[in-house]
Amino acid sequence: MDSFALLPPKDIAALAAAGLATPAAVLGHLPRRYEDRRRFDAFPNQASGLPVCLRGTVIDAALRGFGQGRRFYEAIVMDGSGGVFGSGKVTCRWYNMPFIHKLLATGHEVILYGKVKDSNGRLVIEHPEFEVLREEDTPAPIHLDRIVPIYRNITGLAQRRLREIIHLVLQQTDPATLASICDVQPATPRYQALCELHFPTTLELAQAARRRFALEEFFVLQLNVVWRRARYHERPGRVLGTRTSLLKRFYASLPFDLTHAQKRSIKEIVVDMREARPMHRLLQGDVGSGKTFVAIAAMLLAIDSGCQAALMAPTQILAEQHYLTFRRWLEPLGLGIALRTANRNESIQVRQSGDAQIIIGTHALLYDSVAFRDLGLVVIDEQHKFGVVQRAALINQGVLPDVLVMTATPIPRTLTMTAYGDLDVSVLDEKPPGRGKIVTAVRIAPKQTDVTKFIKQQIAEGRQVYLVYPLVEESESLNAESAIKAYAKWQKRLLGCQVGLVHGKLKPEDKEAVMNRFRSGEISALVATTVIEVGVDVANASVMILHHAERFGLAQIHQLRGRIGRGAHKGWCILLTDGKNPDGLEKLKILEHTADGFEIAEADLRLRGPGDVLGTAQSGLADLRFSEFLADTALLREARALADAVIAADPDLIASQRHLRSLIQEPSGNDVHPGAA
Repeated sequence: MDSFALLPPKDIAALAAAGLATPAAVLGHLPRRYEDRRRFDAFPNQASGLPVCLRGTVIDAALRGFGQGRRFYEAIVMDGSGGVFGSGKVTCRWYNMPFIHKLLATGHEVILYGKVKDSNGRLVIEHPEFEVLREEDTPAPIHLDRIVPIYRNITGLAQRRLREIIHLVLQQTDPATLASICDVQPATPRYQALCELHFPTTLELAQAARRRFALEEFFVLQLNVVWRRARYHERPGRVLGTRTSLLKRFYASLPFDLTHAQKRSIKEIVVDMREARPMHRLLQGDVGSGKTFVAIAAMLLAIDSGCQAALMAPTQILAEQHYLTFRRWLEPLGLGIALRTANRNESIQVRQSGDAQIIIGTHALLYDSVAFRDLGLVVIDEQHKFGVVQRAALINQGVLPDVLVMTATPIPRTLTMTAYGDLDVSVLDEKPPGRGKIVTAVRIAPKQTDVTKFIKQQIAEGRQVYLVYPLVEESESLNAESAIKAYAKWQKRLLGCQVGLVHGKLKPEDKEAVMNRFRSGEISALVATTVIEVGVDVANASVMILHHAERFGLAQIHQLRGRIGRGAHKGWCILLTDGKNPDGLEKLKILEHTADGFEIAEADLRLRGPGDVLGTAQSGLADLRFSEFLADTALLREARALADAVIAADPDLIASQRHLRSLIQEPSGNDVHPGAA
């Protein structure tokens, strides 16, 4: 029987409005947490940073006002357990939600969930989640005396009603209709796992069910990865890299030796380019590991084979930094280099070639009237900052060119297996010698005079300083100083020193002018936003003061920290915070104790999830429902092995999205787009 036939029209309409128009979609609406209603927390005696789950009775409730006509609804809840769960009471408040009085009144028995704060001597929970109990709940099987699922709210459906609907749909579902290809692998049948996922017997079984469906989700991703990899390797390509005269001349011109990791990566690239198929390789290296020199080596191999090479960077600052670097090392070899950005088109013409062999640019490469004569190698820097369509547009400028994508964002191994599993991977896991040591220190609410004194001392010693802020302009919603406001203050604090300002809202030519003055040493202190996160290479800049550091991600701070210590001088990265956020403070402490980008990236993955670590719009992982298992290497390998076996048995298995959808059903099946670039 169709379980929806048992529901009233208003419930069906509310579900459909939330995108849950089928029983399978309803079962895919997963609990966001659980409450163990076999026992409740004791009513607290003091504030706590941890949420509590309380059961009590409303003894007073009223709509109250405060300041300039603003109002809030307040309910006082007392422990109604007769002392079993403790003694006391808490005050609950809802601001700008006057409708709460229609849902909650004196005499109601309620379950509350939230964090208890101290407000002028009263214990208060602001905007708690709550559920009003009813007399019929006493013997009820799903609302009390068990581990109860708590779902994301749906407009028009109370939490308890949504729980009842999901329980009904689950009861009316035929287990045979839930079979999937993944049932050949896990020990727990799909229907049984769904029951434990929604209405678990124990929290351990709920976690096991989530892991089981995570395997399905990762299996779908790995099917796509394996299929794309096989398809890419089947494409005919051109053989490049057999001539190495330019590469040898480049090596001879270097005043230093490349690291073992750089040499290893170049050898891997040479092998790829000499294959009669397009190279499809990811070059992954921490900040300062020397990716640019590996990219130069790959480009020289392509040029020696008679092709052009292009490098696309996500920002004008980074593109111009690459342009200056390439000119410094390659113009002596007689090569022509062009720069193409939104406001600059420069070509360096040399006697040996009327066309530039290397074209460096931003998104402008996709839309400019640049005519590539014969594009044989595409290098995409910080590739996760570009969309699939943008990357494909540049690649399609050539005829099956080799592709090298680079990132300075250390990617956890599990994300590499998931997001980039169709690429061959080279890792730069060591840094060139001669770099200055970077000391990272967290400082909680230091005196401004002490910060200014330290900066003046560093400038007096000949060093340059970055002063980084999270906002360009002031924000009403965020309590954080902006770069523009801070710039005026630093001009006064550092009288006699040149202070610059750079942020993403400046015109490109203005940003370029400021950065040139900073590179030349004219500017001693640069007030900036995260626009300097990648590509800025000023060897004399050895100090970074990061304001409101708790507002940045771990990997982002590590990237910013990579802007200093690029010369021989000792670097100082000072993380300033007010210390009011315990989680934020704990996060910053990680950066004090390690400079290993991969270790930091693993921690960032656990704290923020894959979408934020890789870039939500570009990662393709932001919609994963079981993303907490992305740190589970064993599970990823299990999914990859299963996908390899399935594709090996039937290479045409996922020739269409329609066929794939028939294999993996909700709640864990994500759409897969075979052939995405």
